Parts: sequence; C-alpha cells; structure tokens
Amino acid sequence: MDAYPVQIEVDVSFGLPHFTMVGLPDATVRESRDRVRSAIRNSGFEFPPHRITVNLAPADVRKAGSSFDLPIALGLLATSGPLKRRAVEDTVVLGELSLDGAINGIRGVLPIAVAARRLGLKRLLLPPPNAAEACVVDGLEVCTVRSLPEAVDALNSPEGVALATRSSSPARAGRHGDGDLSDVRGQLLPRRALEVAASGGHNLLLTGPPGAGKTMLARRLATILPPLTFDEALESTAIHSVAGTLSAGAGLLSERPFRAPHHTISNVALVGGGAIPRPGEISLAHNGVLFLDEMPEFDRRVLEVLRQPLEEGRVTIARAARTAVFPARFVLVAAMNPCPCGYAGDERRACRCTPAQVARYRGRLSGPLRDRIDLIVDVPAVPVAAIADCAPGEPSSTVRTRVLAARVRQQERFGSAGPRTNAELRGTRLTEASRADADGQRLLRDAVARFGLSARGYDRVLKVARTVADLDEAEGIRASHVAEALQYRVMERGADAGTGSVV
Repeated sequence: MDAYPVQIEVDVSFGLPHFTMVGLPDATVRESRDRVRSAIRNSGFEFPPHRITVNLAPADVRKAGSSFDLPIALGLLATSGPLKRRAVEDTVVLGELSLDGAINGIRGVLPIAVAARRLGLKRLLLPPPNAAEACVVDGLEVCTVRSLPEAVDALNSPEGVALATRSSSPARAGRHGDGDLSDVRGQLLPRRALEVAASGGHNLLLTGPPGAGKTMLARRLATILPPLTFDEALESTAIHSVAGTLSAGAGLLSERPFRAPHHTISNVALVGGGAIPRPGEISLAHNGVLFLDEMPEFDRRVLEVLRQPLEEGRVTIARAARTAVFPARFVLVAAMNPCPCGYAGDERRACRCTPAQVARYRGRLSGPLRDRIDLIVDVPAVPVAAIADCAPGEPSSTVRTRVLAARVRQQERFGSAGPRTNAELRGTRLTEASRADADGQRLLRDAVARFGLSARGYDRVLKVARTVADLDEAEGIRASHVAEALQYRVMERGADAGTGSVV
C-alpha cells in the first residue's frame, strides 16, 4: 500500500556474455532477463554481448512483480547509445515487456503515483491501461507508451509526447446488481435493520429458512449506503490496484465494493498474506460490504481470523522479513439458516434436526465472533400468496436519504478527526455520545442482569441505540431507542421451542 522508490543500476563490462541481477529479486523479477533480452532484439535494438550486472537498489528490500522490465531494458539501452543517459533522471518508469517489445499493464500504479508526488518526481512513464489510474494523482505528468521504441522516443524527446488526462469512466469494485430495496416484499424488521446497519456502519447477521430473502436483502444493502467520498475512493482504489482487480483504463472507484467470497475460501485468501503479503477479500471490501452467505459453512479457522479486523478496521500480516498492514474497515453482512435443514421455527415445513444437531450447527460461530455482530435479525419466510398482495416497500433512494442524514449528524458530532460512524466509537467518545436517559439506563441494567450481556455486547447495544436515535433525529438516547437496539441482539428462534436467546 505504501510504495518506495527502486533505482535500477545497469553495468555493462567486457567479459563472457552473462546477465546477473542482484538486489533481492523474486522469481518474477529474475525471469525478466529473458523478456528484456527478447524485447530489445525484437524491437530492432542491439543487445549488449557482454557481461551485464543489474542492481535493484535498495539492495536489502525484496523486489517483486513485472513492473521492472521496462526500466531494466531502458537502462541497458542507455549503456549502448539509443537512449540518452540523463533522460530518466526525474521520471518513474514502469511496465511489463512482451517478447515482441510491447508494454503490458501492471498492478499497484496508484500507490506508486502517490509516492512519486511525495518524493517530488514530476513524470510517470507507463503502459496505457494504467494511465487513468495514475491521472487520479494531481501534479504529475503521465506519459503512456505502447512499445519499447516508443518509450525510447518519449524519453529522448519528452516535449513531443502527449500527456494522458483523467478518465471520465468510473471503475467498479464489485457488481452488487441493479436491484432496489423496493423489490423486497414484507420483511419490515429486516428492512429496518438494513437501514440501521447502513446508517451506523454496523455488522449484520440475517437468520432464516431457505428462500426467505436473506441474500436478496444483503445485496440491497449496497444500494442504500452513502456514496464514496474522494478519500474513501482513493483508499479503495489503491487496494484494488495492488490486488490487480481494477479494469483496464479505469480511474477511481465510483461504487462501494461488494465482496461475496465462496465458503470454501482459505484464511489467507480472506485476510490476505502470502510470502509477499497481498490484500485479501476483507481488504478488497474496505469502505464497502463483505457478504458471507451460509456463514456456518465457512471453516471455523477462517471465521476466527475476522476478529481483529472487525474490531480494529485493519489487518496486520507479520512475516519474518516484514510486516504489512492493510486497511479492512467494512460492513459485515452474514446469512445463515436456523438449523442444518433450515426449517427450525418455520410454519411451512417441519424441522428434522435434533437439538444436538442444531447446537453443533450454531456452535460453528464462536461466541466472541457473534459478540462482534451488532444486529442479529430473524428473516421469516413470506408466504407466496402474500408476496403478490404486498405493496412495494420504500425504494432505495428514499431510505438512502435518511441514511445520509444520519451520517451527516454523526460527522457533525465527531468532527473530521473523529470516527466516521457510530460503529467506530471507542472509550470516552462512546460514553459521551451514547448517554441514555433514566428510563433507557434502567432498561440497559435490566437487560444486562437478565440476559448476561458482555461488556462488548453492552457497548454495541449503545452504539446501535445511538444510530437509532440519529435516524430519529434525536439528540439524546431514549428508552425506545435502547429497546430497538436490544431486540437486534436476539438470536434466531430455537428448533423446538420458539424462544430466543440474547448474545
């Protein structure tokens, strides 16, 4: 996420032909020797038939990726004459070479452009697919070249090169569909829970039988979230740039990311990692929505790695050589059935599961993970006959207006240096912003005594109550706001009793 400069040093000396590369290159960088050799020859230049040493400085930092192909090739051409030696002094050069000399796009251009501006460099030379991404950063001259000969000409005669301009076509991080909240018939409580979750950035768990509309509701959450701010779009675009998920020619992301990984995903793919750490699905969902459908079907170890990101909004990946920190502040939306067969408490079909099977199924979600979910909502099945009779609900645009108003109230309360949503409240800020009236405090004390709420659960009830109050345009938290927040802590109905439990 934070780019650093790498200087390519090329030395050509007399001796038997040999190509040596030093400076901790990985396998991809070492393979560039063959790509560079073929690209230079097939572009009509002479490859030096001598001993070649390429140093990637600083030498104590591991280098990875194919973006070093073009600067290595240009360094070799600078030693043999086609390229002026001082032509690249104030220029950042990036690009992957094909064997015929064509230049392909690379990953991670946006963080590199930000670092170039920070270092005072004024020019970027890169492939056309990455131009829109680099143009997001103001104060840089972005030159695009399609082949190695074009790159040589652009550096020798920079005054004749046309500069790229910012793209008007927005990028998308994940299509959540063109649905609208009005498509949902009935389901008043789940719709309200979606509005509360979007207003305060709260995590949400939907429980109910198959076909009740859990996935439909989850995908409609993205339609009522506020639009991305410029800073949020810059953060999310940088992550997708590093991961290589941006479409060619796209600039800043225009929509909040929506990620829905399959339940067979590994923990490394979810949180990120690898020998050279790369962002995972939770980082790709930064400033957006992470949807885990059939949550109990995910591996227990995969789910447990969500604990730290859900609390801190970032994930830290430690390796022997380095430590990487990726942002991961997202709204978690999960869906699950009430039991293995899915019909516990359903009036349409009888549940076939034993109490032991139900307990094992629900036990796949640990208590600490459940405790980090603010809203737990039962989604009952709507009879097919009632669907046709139900009038369409409020459209996403109407609900989004209320969500935006609630977010504005939070920003005015916390200021630019404070948390962005109520879900991020901690410590004294939570205490000051979430003071309930006398009736509300009495209700909270009764809930703690009766249901055994943990300290984290107590704080999360306060956060949700603060969001409900913001939607109600109330300065203080009243007992009605606390009561609504408490009902979202009720777990799914039991398989044989119809009763609920509070977490």
